[in-house]
Amino acid sequence: MSLKKRNRVEATFAMSSMTDLVFLLLLFFVMASTLSSPNDIKINLPTSRAQKATRPQVAKVSIDNLGNYFVALGKEKPIAVDPENLEGYLSGIQASDSTMYIALHADEDVAYKEVVRVLDIANEHHMKLVVATKRQ
Repeated sequence: MSLKKRNRVEATFAMSSMTDLVFLLLLFFVMASTLSSPNDIKINLPTSRAQKATRPQVAKVSIDNLGNYFVALGKEKPIAVDPENLEGYLSGIQASDSTMYIALHADEDVAYKEVVRVLDIANEHHMKLVVATKRQ
């Protein structure tokens, strides 16, 4: 009597463990991407109703709708500054007083790249910058 074993090898693949693995990888990358923030520029937006500034020493950088730059220290009259010379002027202000805040007053029609230029200068030189807004 000859008994044959009929052990047939199945050519299927169990996908349940693979889907669990893919789900866990997806969950890991979603969680990791929310924890990282690429080069955020820290800006303190004034939200108080008070008219008083937090620091008495403020350098005011203004950009009008034509793209002209003006810098004023405290309550002095604004001085027109070329965009190429703005970095040197602001670094000179920081050298005189490192605790000074820079208040950025930009017209709402100014191109975004002009505002980013001032933000980049402040970020490179570790200056404290406040973006000025008007009340609603």
